[in-house]
Amino acid sequence: MGQESNRRSRCTSARRAGYRCIALAIISLGIAAAAQTLTGNIIIKQKLTRRSVTPSVSIYQRGTAVDLGKDAPEDPLEFERSRVVIYLEGSSAAGSSPAGPANFTIEQLNRRFTPDLVVLPVGSTVSFPNMDPIFHNIFSLSKAKSFDLGSYDKGKTREVVFPKPGVVDIYCHLHPNMAATIVVTPNRWYTRSDKSGQYRIEDVPPGKYTVVAWHKSAGFFKKSIVVEAGQNPVADFLIPLGDLNDEVKH
Repeated sequence: MGQESNRRSRCTSARRAGYRCIALAIISLGIAAAAQTLTGNIIIKQKLTRRSVTPSVSIYQRGTAVDLGKDAPEDPLEFERSRVVIYLEGSSAAGSSPAGPANFTIEQLNRRFTPDLVVLPVGSTVSFPNMDPIFHNIFSLSKAKSFDLGSYDKGKTREVVFPKPGVVDIYCHLHPNMAATIVVTPNRWYTRSDKSGQYRIEDVPPGKYTVVAWHKSAGFFKKSIVVEAGQNPVADFLIPLGDLNDEVKH
């Protein structure tokens, strides 16, 4: 009788666990079904970024000469629109599952950072490999993350973890022209607009959010939205501020 009772108890526990799994699956499916897609347009009508002018070989260069990398010809307004980062803030986003930490790479190549703009979720790691036959010394004094990686030669790398959201400006002690930016977002709902200015953020759960648009030269712009089941929200931004937009510069 004791063995039979134990067997029945185990079966009952297994059924209850199965029911819980089914219930969680149903809830997850409901949330997924209710999730919506946020879309919008980034409207930029003027050049915002002042391109730095650096001699092909630095007057401070010692040892091996490394030519400075050059940008491919590009429409200035397309360039500006592609440099806008969009992400979500708010209690609804904070209460949902964040993105797991991810790994990213910013190379030091031709006396430049490649890429020079990276967007990543909080907790992620960035590697800084030196691809040049000269020393680099990467550092940041930003509030969100400050560090100094020291000087290191070609073929070596350093890693940095970014535990807090914010904007992190990156420089090289040895080459004043080198600059990059890392935007650390609080969750997995982030993107960059394309050259035409369009963007989309998928699988946004219902709730209240603040949509944040950031451009290095123009700053932060914000809009409040409510995401409801069956309604895909739209948030357009005119950068810089103008009559067609109601963002608040922060």
